[in-house]
Amino acid sequence: MLLLSLRLFFTLVSVAFMVSNLFADENKLNKIIKTKLYTLKAETLLTGLKHPWCIGFLPNGAFFITEREGNLILVDSSFRIKKNISLDSIPIYARGQGGLFDVAIDQNFDENSYVYISYNGKSGNGNWGTELVRAKFLNDRLSDITVLFKMQPKSRSNHHFGGRIVLNKQDELFLTLGDRGKKEEAQLLSSHHGSIVRMNTNETIPKNTLIEAQKQQFTKFSEIFSFGHRNVQGIAIHPVTSEIWAHEHGPQGGDELNLIQSGKNYGWPVITYGVNYIIGTMIGEGTKKKGMEQPIFTWIPSIGTSGLTFISGNTFTKWDNNLLIGGLKNGHLIRVALKENRILEYEEIFQNRFGRIRDVRIGKDGNIYLLTDESNGKLIRLSIAN
Repeated sequence: MLLLSLRLFFTLVSVAFMVSNLFADENKLNKIIKTKLYTLKAETLLTGLKHPWCIGFLPNGAFFITEREGNLILVDSSFRIKKNISLDSIPIYARGQGGLFDVAIDQNFDENSYVYISYNGKSGNGNWGTELVRAKFLNDRLSDITVLFKMQPKSRSNHHFGGRIVLNKQDELFLTLGDRGKKEEAQLLSSHHGSIVRMNTNETIPKNTLIEAQKQQFTKFSEIFSFGHRNVQGIAIHPVTSEIWAHEHGPQGGDELNLIQSGKNYGWPVITYGVNYIIGTMIGEGTKKKGMEQPIFTWIPSIGTSGLTFISGNTFTKWDNNLLIGGLKNGHLIRVALKENRILEYEEIFQNRFGRIRDVRIGKDGNIYLLTDESNGKLIRLSIAN
């Protein structure tokens, strides 16, 4: 009996050792990602984030992480959480897909200390929608908070807020706005729903370059830059051409990558490559219509695109000016090389490795940073493996 017990004990120990080695090998393999041009090393820098939404890098190497429930986290350049920045004076309303969204850093931050924050804000009438503030960030606190934009009309829908911010070299700010689940309003120029708006960082509205037939319709909301969007979850500016690129969620199928131009109608819900959920029936009038833009690329089935950035700097030089696109549905990271506004190369770097990819950014060190949108969200760095 004693001999049998000892044999069983050593067998169990051996199995446990084998399983431990198996998981260790799997974990090690998970950290190495082979692509067409690079072998990447993945490192998890932070865990325990609650549905993180955005990374915003400061000039000194520190950075912000936003959490949808309303936390603005300051992380130092050594990837240690320094503190939660108070947002008590900003009326963030966390509900459904809404809450704290993006944070963008002014290109002249060293002189003016400005940051821009988008969020779901609640009005006195009980409705809510996407808003934008500008604030100074000095001595690890926000001050001089100024409201730059409030979506109109607001509603009680918990869906499709947009919320992504990008700034160009002319000190113009672009903010994406979802259709709030009211798809027909994405075609109404008397509504912000389903649009991308543009404003100067000094609180003025740039003059739109719209065709004459549209000018009168923009009288109420002259900040509308493009319309006919469903829910834009990524926007970026090409570092060489200054063109604006964005992707948006389709319904069941039909996520889109678009080149955004002033005054253009991107079709939703009149044209789409997606179909109605569950029943699979056609939405709108089909996939093409005169006067409405065609996407540069369409994902069918959809991947839940989220996070968009251009690669620049001295690290990934073989990928210079390529797009990186995250995906929520199956945790994709996708690289796209462009030529003359067309896709020259499409590479799926990975899927289903780390979780739902919410944000994709290039850090000050030139490496790639990802956020996973989960209750135990992670900050992941991708660098070139030695």
